[in-house]
Amino acid sequence: MLVHVSRPQTVVGDHKVATSEIADDIRAHHPDHPRLRAILRIIDNSGVRTRHFTRPLDSPTVSGSADMSERARVAFGDALAMAERAALSALDTAGLRAADIDAIVTTHTTSWAIPNLDIHLIERLGLRPTVRRIALTTVACPGGTHALIRAAELVAAHPGSRVLVVGAEVLSAIYQHSDTSIESMIYKALFGDSAAATVVTGDRLGPGIVVEEAFEYVLPDSLDRQRGRIGVDGIHFDSTKKALSAASDVLPHVKDWFGPQKPDFAVIHPGSPRIITATATALGLTPHDSRHSTDTLADEGNLGGVSVLRVLERTHSDPPADGASGVMIAFGPGFATAALRCHWQS
Repeated sequence: MLVHVSRPQTVVGDHKVATSEIADDIRAHHPDHPRLRAILRIIDNSGVRTRHFTRPLDSPTVSGSADMSERARVAFGDALAMAERAALSALDTAGLRAADIDAIVTTHTTSWAIPNLDIHLIERLGLRPTVRRIALTTVACPGGTHALIRAAELVAAHPGSRVLVVGAEVLSAIYQHSDTSIESMIYKALFGDSAAATVVTGDRLGPGIVVEEAFEYVLPDSLDRQRGRIGVDGIHFDSTKKALSAASDVLPHVKDWFGPQKPDFAVIHPGSPRIITATATALGLTPHDSRHSTDTLADEGNLGGVSVLRVLERTHSDPPADGASGVMIAFGPGFATAALRCHWQS
């Protein structure tokens, strides 16, 4: 059966922050860092011009000294508020009511909460209490693609189902001045806050991608490349130099799965300029083909698990031809990869 994904709807944080402001903040907090000039040069070349935070840059829960409790409370509240707005917009775009939804799949990593996003949204949106639920809570950057995979499986297992997919990340909550490695400094400039939602169903709800096949892969012996860490001052995101080559290490396996044919379009997780370029090149695509990922990174940064949904939304504004073959792919901690083979239906 065909599995359709409606046009995603994205909500970003209320506070637009320029890369120059991030650089000034790092310069102010780390004036004696031995690699400061190199850090500022890398940030300037990060591919990100602006990002949106739910709180101002100088807030206690961003550049300030809030503890784990305050950061988690604020981040979850902000994530839930954005998720509710995105979900309501996605339902409206699909021409559906909350009562029409049979299942919800959520992806949310950046704050600890029990119950999690899925149950809060059931109450906020007025979903039926009998909806099926899948809550992806530590997937991070591949979360949006994983959520679509799980939603497609629900539709296949329960024909006629309508599945609401919602991702929300407040990545500004892991902006930690106690982290002084070059990698940590770069993440301060890469990440942004957002939420996005879409509806996955066997019914066509307008133009968009049609899911054909999924691919999931965990790179062996890669646990150290990217990982989260909880401290008294909140969540930290750590990585090693090997993380820089992780996507390239996975791409041969992606190519083996996808086959020799070149896709007509791609929805690539905008984790960094290097990730976008390496993925596009491996798939035989040009910079023009990956422009929606590059534009997302430039305007909104790396949005974690929300990223591919935002790139897919941009794809709707300048869509491929009817029947065009495509791929959606995202990478993240683990080191894990999630991908979808799809085609475009106008």
